[in-house]
Amino acid sequence: MPTTIHPSAIVDAGAQLGADCRVWHFVHISAGARIGARCSFGQNVFVGNDVRIGDNVKIQNNVSVYDAVTLEDDVFCGPSMVFTNVHNPRAAVPRKEEYRRTLIKRGATLGANSTIVCGVTVGAHAFVGAGAVITKDVPDFALMAGVPARRIGWMSRHGERLAFDAEGRAQCPHSGDRYQLDAGAVRLLEA
Repeated sequence: MPTTIHPSAIVDAGAQLGADCRVWHFVHISAGARIGARCSFGQNVFVGNDVRIGDNVKIQNNVSVYDAVTLEDDVFCGPSMVFTNVHNPRAAVPRKEEYRRTLIKRGATLGANSTIVCGVTVGAHAFVGAGAVITKDVPDFALMAGVPARRIGWMSRHGERLAFDAEGRAQCPHSGDRYQLDAGAVRLLEA
């Protein structure tokens, strides 16, 4: 299926978009952006030059994906969530050479109005709650909330909260997937 670009959107020459993407009102995608297939960009989204976006990524309204950010496949960016790329910005001090890379791993959810401070990795299938501020790396499957964010639980690949038993085992109530918690890390068990 072809990519659809709204007439009010700007996709700079050189930007690479995969098949079946949806680019909505007032979006700006910069020339160096590399974007996979089946992605959706809500109203008023900005995508910088040094940005890599995988397949099936959903970016809701009013999100700016600045340089040095990578979003792997199946990432969800909620409305008005924020990325940064400079740790100590000053208008009078140029710091483009100091950008800190941010990696959002496969299947992660970044809730509405959350903030991801540059230089962190958000683990696979992690779930960052609305309004949370991420200042440190987030483990796979972690449920994060607060300012600054802390881990308050664990989530399944399907987005369901996991309840672990005394042996550190849990099952997703929706999909039936099984998980193991060992030494503060969760892993999906193969069927």
